[in-house]
Amino acid sequence: MAIEFRYEKLKWRQVDEAAQQNRVVVIPIACVEDHGPHLPLDVDSVIVTDISHRAARLILEKTLVFPTQHNGYDPHHMDFPGTITIRWNTLVEYMLDITRSLVHHGFRRIVILNGHGSNTPLVEVIARLTVIEHPYVLATGFYWWQIPRVREEIPRFRESEYPGGMAHACELETSAYLAIDPQYVEMDKAVKDIHFPKSRFFHHDLATGGAGPSLGMMEWWSTLSETGVMGDATKATRQKGEQVLQAAGEGLRDIICELYEREVRQRVDHHTPLRTEFARNTWETKGEGRG
Repeated sequence: MAIEFRYEKLKWRQVDEAAQQNRVVVIPIACVEDHGPHLPLDVDSVIVTDISHRAARLILEKTLVFPTQHNGYDPHHMDFPGTITIRWNTLVEYMLDITRSLVHHGFRRIVILNGHGSNTPLVEVIARLTVIEHPYVLATGFYWWQIPRVREEIPRFRESEYPGGMAHACELETSAYLAIDPQYVEMDKAVKDIHFPKSRFFHHDLATGGAGPSLGMMEWWSTLSETGVMGDATKATRQKGEQVLQAAGEGLRDIICELYEREVRQRVDHHTPLRTEFARNTWETKGEGRG
């Protein structure tokens, strides 16, 4: 009987066994938002779920995939119908309640796999706070196109210009969706839309290139895109999508395997005992600690 990797399909005794086996929990997180005239609203969720499942199938005994969290932080897309945005603080606390629950059940290693760019700073905060609250836990959060194997694979098939050709509902995301569920992609409506201002410092692209990294500044999406697309969706193919999804699944597998083996080291407080007691009392009095 195959090992079940979907968290929600386990019985409660199986969850307890999985925690004792030290399995890494992957939490996919995404967003429901516009993806141009040719793609549905669930692009981020579909892609990040597929990658998580691909990785899990390669290492069934080492990982569990939590149900995908479909909604994210996305106020700048609200000019386009369909977008759902969750307040940043609500999203952080909601996700922390998930990681707190997982830790309570005995899981000690967590990966938050992000499929939506503007979740990025919040996902990092969630991972960091999970570790701060639980010093015996390892947690990391990153977006899927940040996986090293993906970074290496993209230049092998990329045809769109840099920067701008791969930013949103673009060559990359459209190709991935074509590989996963092509019936929902209307390629006859795919467009090239790269209208953001040329800049030395502020540009948009999911993959690195010769122009160097952007410093990062998110303006209202409707000031940057006419169609919801940012990039060149006309360059997308199913073959490119399968190529990058395979790289992403294998790359995520590598990350999970390292986290699975990584030692959870004990923190060391270097204060003198008196100073430690004073600091703890001050911290708790201000309400900044969590008992």
